[in-house]
Amino acid sequence: MVAKKQQIAVIGAGLMGHGIALTLAKAGQYVAITDPFEEARASVVDRILQSMEAMGDDEKTAAKAMKMIEVFNSTAGAVRQADVVFEAAPEKLALKQQIFAEVEQHAPDSCILASNTSVMPITQIMSKLRLKNRAVGTHWWNPPHMIPLVEVVKTEWTDPTVAKTIFDLLADAGKTPVMVEKDVPGFIGNRLQHALWREAVSLVENGICEAEDVDTVVKSCFGRRLAVLGPLENADLVGTDLTLDIHENVLHDLESRKGPSPYLAKLVEDGRLGMKSGEGFRKWTKEDADAVRARVASHLNKLGTILDD
Repeated sequence: MVAKKQQIAVIGAGLMGHGIALTLAKAGQYVAITDPFEEARASVVDRILQSMEAMGDDEKTAAKAMKMIEVFNSTAGAVRQADVVFEAAPEKLALKQQIFAEVEQHAPDSCILASNTSVMPITQIMSKLRLKNRAVGTHWWNPPHMIPLVEVVKTEWTDPTVAKTIFDLLADAGKTPVMVEKDVPGFIGNRLQHALWREAVSLVENGICEAEDVDTVVKSCFGRRLAVLGPLENADLVGTDLTLDIHENVLHDLESRKGPSPYLAKLVEDGRLGMKSGEGFRKWTKEDADAVRARVASHLNKLGTILDD
């Protein structure tokens, strides 16, 4: 049984931090959130309320959650009585190490320290801590209040009871945690996702199809069952013998370069940065980009409701 009204500190009040804060507050935990930028601190309450409204939470639920959240002007104040600290700063190693150095100065020695990162090695982030055994990685997916998965990443120093405590805390908050036993680049989710992306880029780069065709194939075919049937479940479903036959005929021809695609590098060099620049693999108007974002948010809300039933 996970105790309620624990003291949780969230360092960083941006997209990830505000979503982590609202998730834990809705689960009945006290949340102290802070950010080095005054504008982020001043706007975080409104952004949390907007996210809860987008998720379909009623006013009573929102009001109850907001009573559990307090905004602090400093890291020291936010972590002083913390049981757990979630760091949600930008993906910069020196910055994250600096944050945890400050946290260690002010948080209790019993406090668990968790870094939110999608690809950075947790071992490097935590390497300068005084008490390394209390540190883990927690890769919340974006948007963190809507995507169920959180990857709990152990380092070589992590006390197994610390990792299990975080795992249970996340599960109690309605998340779907998985334990990553070894700290490898990309953990589980991004290794799988970017293996797919590497082949997707290669198909376009080699003139096999257009970018739109890649996206259409994924969305109109195997992507439809991924939410309820994982790849290894699927392999067992069709049979490992058939899976082996397919691999013997296909794997030798898949993209296997070790570095990024030159095609992708050229897009970036030319300033074709995707939706934010109006063109990437595909061309985007502001209206088209906004429509995609709205479609994703609506889909995640509906999918969560369906899978919870």
